[in-house]
Amino acid sequence: MRKQIDITKSVYEICTENPDVIEIMKSLGFESITNPGMLNTAGRFMTISKGAAMKNISMDKIKEEFAKKGYDIK
Repeated sequence: MRKQIDITKSVYEICTENPDVIEIMKSLGFESITNPGMLNTAGRFMTISKGAAMKNISMDKIKEEFAKKGYDIK
């Protein structure tokens, strides 16, 4: 069964529920997500969509990578 990611949640919430998301996000270019301080501060209000816009990473690329790892984005 595939796991679901709700992209309206904060990055902190998503990573707390699914710790393996940290490595997926890192591989997409969100290197600072591996810093616990950053995850606990900025991650509490940052969403994947906001982060993608800031880093200029397409949501299609993010959805594709999550799909490869067994996740559906809702």
